[in-house]
Amino acid sequence: MSSRYLIPAVSRHRVEESIKRSRFIATLAHVQCPEEARAFVAEIKEEFPDATHNCWAFAAGSPGETAHVGLSDDGEPHGTAGKPMLNALLHSGVGEIAAVVTRYFGGVKLGTGGLVRAYSGLVSLGLESLPTKEKVELSLVQAVIPYTFVTLFKRMLPDFEAEVAEESFEVDASFLVRLPSEHVRAFEKELLDMTKGEALFSPSQEHP
Repeated sequence: MSSRYLIPAVSRHRVEESIKRSRFIATLAHVQCPEEARAFVAEIKEEFPDATHNCWAFAAGSPGETAHVGLSDDGEPHGTAGKPMLNALLHSGVGEIAAVVTRYFGGVKLGTGGLVRAYSGLVSLGLESLPTKEKVELSLVQAVIPYTFVTLFKRMLPDFEAEVAEESFEVDASFLVRLPSEHVRAFEKELLDMTKGEALFSPSQEHP
């Protein structure tokens, strides 16, 4: 799993389109777990209780990850709504995302192919204008080093996008460091090389 990826930068994002007199409303949301996704779906169903369908899909992990996904056709023919919506989300390059497409039937049937195009198209339309931001998975590590290396230690921090969260100076200098998870191994190697193996390095049990 990547430790750095795009997520929605807003809690809710909405687009709307009419297709053969049916009104389609796509609402996208940032969700970090299946529970948040289902709460979002319930919220939209409450907002549009008179809709013909509220079809939904979510992918609550990193982009393309299928461990935390869900979908529903909500009464549309099997495979014509939830699955194409989920496929659009999984191929979007955006993680931690859910979508509900609300449909008000306009009297003209779209056929199975038309439904697939409509539901996937509405999600894609929403994704095109969705504001995103980068999410970086962080780790906390503990570094204990002799005082002679403190200056060099602080100079190396920017190279790893690292920052000191806490520090204490007793027999040795002790630092609690927050940095992107993807840099932890390289940071440890650099630290041990710099101190000629004198540094003590360990993951922290505290939350980053």
